[in-house]
Amino acid sequence: MFKDQLPGIEIHETRRAMGASAARHFVSKLETALKTKARARIILGCAPSQDEFFAGLVQEAQAHPALWARVEVFHMDDYVGLPESHPESFRTYLRKHLLDHVKVAAFNLIRGEAASPYDEARRYSALLAAAPIDVIGMGIGENGHIAFNDPPVADFADPALVKVVEMDGACRQQQVNDGCFPDLAAVPKLALTITLPVFSQATSLCCVVPGPRKAQAVRNSLLDPIGTNCPGTLLRTHADARLFLDRDSSARYLDSKTKA
Repeated sequence: MFKDQLPGIEIHETRRAMGASAARHFVSKLETALKTKARARIILGCAPSQDEFFAGLVQEAQAHPALWARVEVFHMDDYVGLPESHPESFRTYLRKHLLDHVKVAAFNLIRGEAASPYDEARRYSALLAAAPIDVIGMGIGENGHIAFNDPPVADFADPALVKVVEMDGACRQQQVNDGCFPDLAAVPKLALTITLPVFSQATSLCCVVPGPRKAQAVRNSLLDPIGTNCPGTLLRTHADARLFLDRDSSARYLDSKTKA
């Protein structure tokens, strides 16, 4: 039985305002964690939908560099077979949008090009399991996925922390819609991803979801029954989750509430 409660929800007029507010909230969670420990551990999602959030993080980090020098960074997924040098590798994204601008204590990479992705999943799982995760910066996909936990492979009771998954068609099409790949044939079919229990076990979740193409996923995440048909419903099971939306992404949720 899942506890079902709406996360804190903020709706902003612009993506920039949304990203800035999410970044401030994220940093406040870091500050709380660092009051009681020497180092905070965070996980970050990588996608064009997170650009404004990362811009806000860089601004916050440059104002408070000592804070980030005590932060250990993980990322939540990456494509199997893509080297770090590939422009669509999520390691490349993180460096471009955050780590080239901010000094952190450590950056733990998922090696998408590892000879055995299954061995890489075990290696990264061990790193994650070494200590609690304090805060996750995340989004929700068009199909309701979080990380690459698409509905066919999502599992709220997953025994693994990291696993190899086959991305479903909607997920792969989103990578084309986002402008990351020229066509579906260019999108990798396999990925390494953290699993749903990693989100559940983190102290705080900071979820940033802009744009009209995410409106149905937002509505489903907030109103559908909790389950793997829409992995984003996990937000409603977490004790400290906050969801940051813009007008476009919130539209169908607000419309459903009006009609209820």
